[in-house]
Amino acid sequence: MWHVAGRAAEAAHEIAAEYADEALLNHSVRSYAFAARYAADHGLAFDAELLYVSALLHDLGLTAPFDSHTLPFEEAGGHLANVLTAGLGWPPARRRRAAEVIVLHMRDDVTAAEDVESHLLQVGTSADVSGLRVEAFDPGFREVLLKAYPRAGFGDRFLSLVTDQAARKPSCAAAALVTGGVAARIASNPLDA
Repeated sequence: MWHVAGRAAEAAHEIAAEYADEALLNHSVRSYAFAARYAADHGLAFDAELLYVSALLHDLGLTAPFDSHTLPFEEAGGHLANVLTAGLGWPPARRRRAAEVIVLHMRDDVTAAEDVESHLLQVGTSADVSGLRVEAFDPGFREVLLKAYPRAGFGDRFLSLVTDQAARKPSCAAAALVTGGVAARIASNPLDA
């Protein structure tokens, strides 16, 4: 449930493991796991490969090699997904979908009816970053997931990265996240209790 088989999924994991630290890599895998579990619990059909690739690459725009000085981190991550999936032979429309899912995870809520993969990435990242809806996930599932992919100081690391983005790019979604009180939500995340 936490990994997807196939060349694209393996490539996305390999790139994420190479460029993200343990905290960010584990967050990406946990985000997919929360998303996939939520989909299963709510009977939502989704493209597992597309969601997995998007989840594994969604925060790489926060890392130094992919940080754009002009684009929000999610847009930089979307471009990275487009390039990686082009190299894997994905058709242009599917490449655009991977980029779109990454970009939309930082935008206003997207319903499952509008775009199931974007909705699921929002659910997965929100659960992992701030604990949103985390109580709806089976405690046994959470325990096994956190044991397999520990937090490794993720809350502090993520807050530092988005605060840096907000300071340098005051009109980006990360800035809205910071001014919207993400620090308090991260601090009270039950996954870190």
